[in-house]
Amino acid sequence: MTDESQGLAGKLVLVTGASRGIGRAVAIAAAAAGAEILITGRTIGALEEVDDKIKAADGRATIVEMDIKDTTAIPRLAAAILERWGRLDGLVVNAGMLPALTPVTHLQPEVWDECLAVNLSGPWHLIRAMDPLLRTAPAGRAILVSSGAAAGSRPFWGPYAAAKAGLEALARSWAGESEQTNLRINILNPGATATTMRASAYPGEDQAALPKPKDIAPAFLQLLSPYCVHHGALLSAREMLDLTV
Repeated sequence: MTDESQGLAGKLVLVTGASRGIGRAVAIAAAAAGAEILITGRTIGALEEVDDKIKAADGRATIVEMDIKDTTAIPRLAAAILERWGRLDGLVVNAGMLPALTPVTHLQPEVWDECLAVNLSGPWHLIRAMDPLLRTAPAGRAILVSSGAAAGSRPFWGPYAAAKAGLEALARSWAGESEQTNLRINILNPGATATTMRASAYPGEDQAALPKPKDIAPAFLQLLSPYCVHHGALLSAREMLDLTV
């Protein structure tokens, strides 16, 4: 498609972890394409900054202060969306956390539990709550953000790698169960991107040499588009956009 809006005008899109990094960039880009955005995150001040940026460009956004670990808040949010809008056109499951890198046998139970809660259990609760709303939309779209850590051997990344591998398996099951619907569900690996999370994992890396979150946001817009034909796919943002940096 040459239309930069990707057919997103008037669509309602929920982005988790929208206060910074990739989630922030996707929310801003989708709003610029005409979508109405629900931005969620734990830090109200950062969400307000995103909201200000969206509205300064004549976009529409609603702030939802929510921790994805708060599994009682998620169905309440779904109920509020149903009452106000009656459907959800797009879901970007982006919120995540990377614990300190350490050998599997040195992990503390609370670190393991939090990592799985944020990166796998929380997304499942979100999927469960939002699925009926996505199916109500004429062309519901869901993107689950994964990582290269989900495949192969990644020493010291145990809980994060396990959670992302589980998320991919969950997404494939959900997609398989949705083949006879208008809902399209895909997994997107952003690749190495200049984010705070990436910097914490690779403190000596030159982030100036990496794509910025705004550089990969167009890949998300393609998958949110009602014209998207991918379903149940694991895709690379770099390959989709032919990024060489």
